[in-house]
Amino acid sequence: MSDVRVRGAAAAARIRVVRPGELDAGEIERWRELRALSGAPANPFMEPEFSQAVGRVRPGARVAVIGGDGGGPVGFFPYERGPLGQGRAIGFGVSDSQGPVLSPEHTLTAGELLSACSLSSWEFDNLEAGGGLFVPDAAEAFDSPVIDIGQGYEVYEAVLRAGSPKFFRTTTAKERRLARQAGEVRFVFDERDPAALRTLMAWKSAQYRRTGRRDRFAKEWISTLVRQLAADRPDSAPGCSGVLSVLYVADRPVAAHFGLRSRTVLSCWFPAYDTGFAKYSPGLILHLRMAEAAAGAGIGLLDLGRGAAEYKDALKTGELRVYEGASVRRGPRAALYRLSREPSRRAHSFVRNRPKLAGYAQRALSQMGRLRDR
Repeated sequence: MSDVRVRGAAAAARIRVVRPGELDAGEIERWRELRALSGAPANPFMEPEFSQAVGRVRPGARVAVIGGDGGGPVGFFPYERGPLGQGRAIGFGVSDSQGPVLSPEHTLTAGELLSACSLSSWEFDNLEAGGGLFVPDAAEAFDSPVIDIGQGYEVYEAVLRAGSPKFFRTTTAKERRLARQAGEVRFVFDERDPAALRTLMAWKSAQYRRTGRRDRFAKEWISTLVRQLAADRPDSAPGCSGVLSVLYVADRPVAAHFGLRSRTVLSCWFPAYDTGFAKYSPGLILHLRMAEAAAGAGIGLLDLGRGAAEYKDALKTGELRVYEGASVRRGPRAALYRLSREPSRRAHSFVRNRPKLAGYAQRALSQMGRLRDR
């Protein structure tokens, strides 16, 4: 743990840097209070439990606790620090919502906060729109589609019937055909069987390979993080606990999703399905069942996550804004960061913003995936 007093405009701020597991009960409660006061959706990636979970599998995970004028903390900044002082959002690579948790009373600048944390830079790819301290440093902005089920599933279904009638009609027809041709269709919103989670992870790894993408579950810290979060329960981790939802046909899993939930938000994270049932679109059936069950559990919002996909366009009722970029302090390490990261980011952006080129790239990745599996 380190204790730093920031000089300059934020002279009253004292910043303690701790491991996430070193936060005390009062600090965790204050974190939750600040999130509630922000008015932002209670995204589980922004809750203290997620930072604590990452801290158990990532040795560089830290939280800056920002003190006020003699009172309790006025902010928290979760991050990961590399060996040369380069920083990233905590859980970078899998976290779908990122940023500091701050009271309006704070007077820090981004540079002062990075300096207090001994960071030369801080990289983000899903910065929450309310993370105003770092938004000016964003290079790009993206829409993250969401499903509003706050008024109940019946209201959402009516919106879906009106806005995407062909999609809804086709998906429900496929569910009926699946039941007729393959057996009884059964859905479990919060499945606790570890075998079902292993099946989902195997499907997802195969999907990554099939599409030529990096297998996230090949990283031990990610697979361990998912298993640990899957074991958490809402009563012990109200801000962030795992939810494994499974669609069964004749007691055989055909689609599954693992996500994180708070009391009011379900963040969609890892969906996958058995490709042998692809003609029935089991993943789409799963998402409709999941929305219905989530509404019944008191959840008001499903965050589908950043990234273009036809199924997201059909299911969504709106979008949230997220940002990608980096805040970099002046100095020689800033130049090093730009040389090492910016060319790659710009190349990805160039391809992503040109649909025809992106299509060529996806086909090339898929071809590579097929070759790799031979």
